[in-house]
Amino acid sequence: MSEWKRVKIGDVCTIEKGITGLAKAIPGEYPLVATSAQRKTSTDYQFDAKAVCIPLVSSTGHGKKTLNYVHYQEGKFALGSILAALIPKDDKILNARYLHVYLQKNKDRVIVPLMKGAANVSLSMKSISGIEIPLLDIQKQEMVLQKIDGMSCEHEDFIKETDTQVNLFGHLRQAVLQEAIVGKLTAEWRKQNSEFIRGENHASRLLEKIRAEKDRLIKEGKLHKGKPLSSLTNDEQPFTLPSGWAWCRLGDWGITQTGTTPSTIDIGNFGTYIPFIKPADITLKGIDYANEGLSEKGLNEGRLIKRNSVLMVCIGGSIGKSFFTDRDVSCNQQINSITLLAQLNSRLLHQLLQSKYFQFEVWDKAMKSSTPIINKGRWEEILFPMPPLAEQRIILARLDELLTMIDELEKQVDERKEQAEMLMNSVLREAFA
Repeated sequence: MSEWKRVKIGDVCTIEKGITGLAKAIPGEYPLVATSAQRKTSTDYQFDAKAVCIPLVSSTGHGKKTLNYVHYQEGKFALGSILAALIPKDDKILNARYLHVYLQKNKDRVIVPLMKGAANVSLSMKSISGIEIPLLDIQKQEMVLQKIDGMSCEHEDFIKETDTQVNLFGHLRQAVLQEAIVGKLTAEWRKQNSEFIRGENHASRLLEKIRAEKDRLIKEGKLHKGKPLSSLTNDEQPFTLPSGWAWCRLGDWGITQTGTTPSTIDIGNFGTYIPFIKPADITLKGIDYANEGLSEKGLNEGRLIKRNSVLMVCIGGSIGKSFFTDRDVSCNQQINSITLLAQLNSRLLHQLLQSKYFQFEVWDKAMKSSTPIINKGRWEEILFPMPPLAEQRIILARLDELLTMIDELEKQVDERKEQAEMLMNSVLREAFA
């Protein structure tokens, strides 16, 4: 296009490094531009201008070249010492917002490759000065900004709406899980199938079968006899259970364990014999079995967790995250597990463990410290309802149906959001083509 020309940033902007230490800044009346999206404040200001602010260090560090944000700021503001301000020398030639839109859109192409360093990846002001930008006359710059602003308002409103919908889906998912764990999801089924929830089909009889199976495994030497779970009292019960259900401890559902890590000094402990699961491998959608494994020798130092078990993270910010296993695994000490007995279904238990009731219990019983942690003893003692076995199958079928519908609706919202992002990027590409 004939109305474009390419110029170096150093020819049309002054480039000045920030002087405010982000950690030592005293909060005040002036915005303080930092590397993150949020502004801090400062008692002093360094600039009174319209400026583009670029971080001079990698967003992730550790030898990686990344840049999350290029900022725009105007008026009186302070600037962190690890950022540089680009201020147009003549605002009749270059609009600072136009420069910001271009650099933010193209940062991964024109800025990130200029970063250097092995461990501490940084960006020099000299390299910023040499970046070439496409320059229109000022009237056309303003026309480009008007077009982008019009799209941006609609785009921002749409993104907010989709985020609201996704948030509502999260609440709806929790409501469904809560109705499942208190028995409301299958209330009508119980009325029509009372023969499946009483007598030999009562949940109390199912608990007796699980305890008998544990006793058999102990007698055969296949299970260590641990400390017995606490007796139940009426005062503990947080809500009234439906007919046919029984209160128990989580540990009553099966065999509980905490993982352990074989010696990392001996590389012979690691291999491909069995997956070795860590908290990062567990999501609410599945387990990544491929990251690391143990050798047969390593498993002898670790712990075998059989298929049809549920793994739950028991430490840190992701405490309470769980999923079920479809194969034998081992895991580290940051994960508690329960292997189900008497035909109980690990998919159902995983869903119920994500209910608001159980998640609250986990966080409430986690040791109160900077890093929350719930050990196996506290975890297996959590009060938990036991539905009759036939009703458990109905609960799982209803959950599969309802949660699949919610997932599909959420997927549609995500697709619309992705399409909106593609449209916005298309507008930006057209503006700077």
